[in-house]
Order: sequence, then structure tokens, then C-alpha cells
Amino acid sequence: MAEEFEPKIVGFFCNWCTANAADLAGTTRLQYPPNLRPIRMMCSGTLDPTYVLSALLKGADSVLIGGCQPGDCHYVNGNYKARRRVAVLNTILKTFELGADRVWLRWIAASEGPKFAKTMNEFTEHTKKLGKNPLSDYWNV
Repeated sequence: MAEEFEPKIVGFFCNWCTANAADLAGTTRLQYPPNLRPIRMMCSGTLDPTYVLSALLKGADSVLIGGCQPGDCHYVNGNYKARRRVAVLNTILKTFELGADRVWLRWIAASEGPKFAKTMNEFTEHTKKLGKNPLSDYWNV
């Protein structure tokens, strides 16, 4: 009997919003898969696209980027910077057929624990359907 594929998901989360939503989901005992490896950042706008590429090349099956709702950034416009960077990153991933559908950007406020759990459930199922990241076989050292 073959084991079901369990994806490795790396999350880059804004300290002020999405990371707090993850904490809220946990403290209120909302259920979501344990596939996430979260990385707390001060702002989604500080996310360098090379971090996402590095995560994918080093074995992550997908990457979830979480930030404050547009217009509600602790650093005024960091989430707009993140949106532009992820758009460029997705263009690069699509151009080279490297799996742009493995990277999601979601706006999740600190008070949205249920939305965080729902997003994690959806993203884990989405990643399971995609299967293992083919890049990790070639570049993982």
C-alpha cells in the first residue's frame, strides 16, 4: 500500500497579520494540515523573490506568502510591494515552466484565524494534486 503524498509547504508570513492569524487558528484549535513550515517576516514587502525560488529548489513542494489586507499594511505599502514582486516571480515561473501554481499570495488579517485555516486546507489539497515538486529532485543537496 503506497503512502499518500504529504507536501512540504513553506510559508512566508507578515509578522503583523498572517503570522498572528496562524497563531489565532492554533489557539482556537482550528484544524489544518501540519505540512506548513512557517517563516515570520516583519512585512510581506520584505520578501525577496529569491527566497521563494530557494525554498522551491531546496525541496519545498509549494510556497504560501501571506500579508496584510491591501490598504492595511503596518508599513503603509509593503503588501503592494509584495504583490508586484510575486507578479514578477509568477511571470518568471510561467516563462520557464517551473510551476507558478506552486506559489500563492494571500491577504490574511490578524483576526482571520478561520480564513488562515481554510487557506491552509485548500493550499495543501492543491499541492497534493500537483504532486511532488520536480525541481527538488534536480537541485536539492
